[in-house]
Amino acid sequence: MLPSKLASACARAIVGVMLVGGVGIAADVQARSKPIKPPVSHSESREQDSRVFVPVVSPLAAFPGLPSERWTGIHEGASYQIEVPPNWNGMLIMYAHGYRGTGPELTVGPPPIRPWLLQQGYAWAASSYSKNYYDVRAGIEDTNALALAFSELTGKAQPSKTYITGHSMGGHVAAAAVEAETYATANNPLRYSGSVPMCGVTGDVYEFEYLMNFTLAAQHLAGQGPTTFPATDFQAKLPLIIGALWDSYPTDPSPQGEKLEGVVRELSGGERPIFAEGFRTGLQSVVLGTGGQDGSVNGILADSLSGNLATRYQFDTNKAMSSEEREFNDSIIRVIGHPPANSIRPDGLRWIPVVNGQFNVPVVSIHTLGDLYVPFKHQQIYRRNAVANGNGDLLVQRAIRAPSHCDFTYQEQVEAMAAMLQWDQQGIKPAGDEVLNPRVVANPAYGCQFTRNDGTQNRTSLPACPGS
Repeated sequence: MLPSKLASACARAIVGVMLVGGVGIAADVQARSKPIKPPVSHSESREQDSRVFVPVVSPLAAFPGLPSERWTGIHEGASYQIEVPPNWNGMLIMYAHGYRGTGPELTVGPPPIRPWLLQQGYAWAASSYSKNYYDVRAGIEDTNALALAFSELTGKAQPSKTYITGHSMGGHVAAAAVEAETYATANNPLRYSGSVPMCGVTGDVYEFEYLMNFTLAAQHLAGQGPTTFPATDFQAKLPLIIGALWDSYPTDPSPQGEKLEGVVRELSGGERPIFAEGFRTGLQSVVLGTGGQDGSVNGILADSLSGNLATRYQFDTNKAMSSEEREFNDSIIRVIGHPPANSIRPDGLRWIPVVNGQFNVPVVSIHTLGDLYVPFKHQQIYRRNAVANGNGDLLVQRAIRAPSHCDFTYQEQVEAMAAMLQWDQQGIKPAGDEVLNPRVVANPAYGCQFTRNDGTQNRTSLPACPGS
């Protein structure tokens, strides 16, 4: 895939989870068993503040056949890359990278659509961020700081317009960067003219509840607990969990594994093309690798955030609860979440910046249908939030028929970026996909309009679009 490296880089890990389903189950569950309330410290101290990171200058060679001026270095604790073509149109694209793991070294790389940007006359810049882990706060502040320093670092004129795009965690950065709360609370405020979140965590903290629910359900269906939260025995029991849920991992789920598939289908966005193929990819290992975490998002928060009191686990698409589903919901461990763990802060952005749907610039977002790491459900949450805030007309979303995370072709990404730029500069609103109507999303042809198979992806085994 265009940058086949992109999916593997994005898929190394994020962490994530949200409340799904009806509230009616909560009282019933509490009547049968006492939910677990993780210890809450009410402390401002978090692990992320004690970690030490080292920015590494990342060389940037010229792209073959595309001359440019290039700058690399370190700015305010983050490494950066900047590139300006000779026919620069005066506009700047900021690129926000995805999750880079938990190591100390901070590195940066160019956007996957770098050649197209240069060909169209756009300058681009990217920051490593000053911290690793899932630190979207650092991602926004450091990306903004680099954009604000563009003229100082290059000697070029101040850009006439600045846009932002990013993948995965970088999609979270790109979406949150244009939110009203971000403008109001960031230490490095910057007003972008448009945004293109790709495979982004646009449901913000839903990601962490989703991953918690996925892994708790897997462990429970396998008959391996859990009996505590966090489920500290999850990784030790993972071989037993896989053995109980798959006849051949990850392509052939057992009958119990098919129940997990049903649970995940509902948690990740409902019935849709390419979901089944996504459930049978190696991305399962990445998702299951998050099992047993404590809800602090690896120390990004000071307290545990995630809960599942109102989560309704279902094995199939029938909304009526079967006796087996009721027994499962009655017996699975229930955890009380602590939303104040991600409260508004007096010193800048929240530790996990929110995507409330409060933006006033054009946004074009793309997401793969089979992604079960950052599931398609994020697009549905994004749409609901934007509509609730009167900004639905500023959000265009496109579904891509691919089974993995950030699993885009080059053309799919170029078309999304070109659509947003034309929308902002010429007022021509692009087409998009409906994401909230279950019948539309479940149609076998869903996602065909904006999927571009160019031979760089392994999509030959996927169901073809009707009539193709």
